[in-house]
Amino acid sequence: MSFITSLLNAMPGALAQGLIWGIMAIGVYITYRILDVADLTVDGSLCTGGAVCVIMTLNGVPIGIAILCAFIAGLLAGLVTGVLHTACGIPAILAGILTQLALYSINLHIMGFGTDNGSKANLPISVDKYHLLVSARFVRELSLRNPLIILILFIAVLIILTYCFFGTELGCALRATGANGNMARAQGINTNFTKVLGLMLSNGLVALSGALLSQYQGFSDINMGRGAIVIGLAAVIIGEVIFSKIFRNFALKLLASVFGAVIYYIVIQFVLKLGLSTDDLKLLTAVVVALFLAIPYFKGQLSVGRVKAKKGADENA
Repeated sequence: MSFITSLLNAMPGALAQGLIWGIMAIGVYITYRILDVADLTVDGSLCTGGAVCVIMTLNGVPIGIAILCAFIAGLLAGLVTGVLHTACGIPAILAGILTQLALYSINLHIMGFGTDNGSKANLPISVDKYHLLVSARFVRELSLRNPLIILILFIAVLIILTYCFFGTELGCALRATGANGNMARAQGINTNFTKVLGLMLSNGLVALSGALLSQYQGFSDINMGRGAIVIGLAAVIIGEVIFSKIFRNFALKLLASVFGAVIYYIVIQFVLKLGLSTDDLKLLTAVVVALFLAIPYFKGQLSVGRVKAKKGADENA
């Protein structure tokens, strides 16, 4: 009974974190599924969003503007990766690694702005002193301050805006680039521009997630984005495996990624309550991602086997 009680008490926090990381999962979905690009920039841009949001809030900037600036910082990070990939001919995965590596030092300097040595690895922010949009302190309250209410509304608006954008001519060009780059170029689409745009939009959303995460947990940290790409992929893949038969509309596919992140964090809380050490969380994440990646493959192989068996039976008959 104590296990169930403990698990239920942890659920609001798991849901809140899942929703925050769900925003990042939408960003990962844009590069991984729409552009068909492996972008590792997100491990750095998540922290960039958190660092920018916290340092600006600490310096008296309204939280709304701080979040917007975090989003813009993510756009710039994606721009760097995009330029390295398209203008310099560097493969997307290596371009992302280079940007991520550079962001480590940049994030240290952002959080150390105004300090003696100019760099800092951790920057706390208190909801008692600053008007934050979301905070873990209110996650169990039945009030408008509850981050679950704010995050649900935030994600709903975000999915609507993203859906509307990808319904425009520019958004369709971006989708066409990921579907078939050669055909898109034949139709007069500047695929280099759309790739850069997709990477910018993706990392902007990732940085937005980082801004909300830093507020929720009460600090930004240089390592807060470590392994973010794996969590994002886990959310996207879990959402696809579970909801692909139900969610066929583009907006619902984005929502499936958010649900995937929520399910991921619920599973994490469940296994932690069972006694798993936090040191093994990365291993668990790798296993979960590998498992959900393998499920579609095994289902496909099973279907092929059934077709062959049926064909053989028909021929023998």
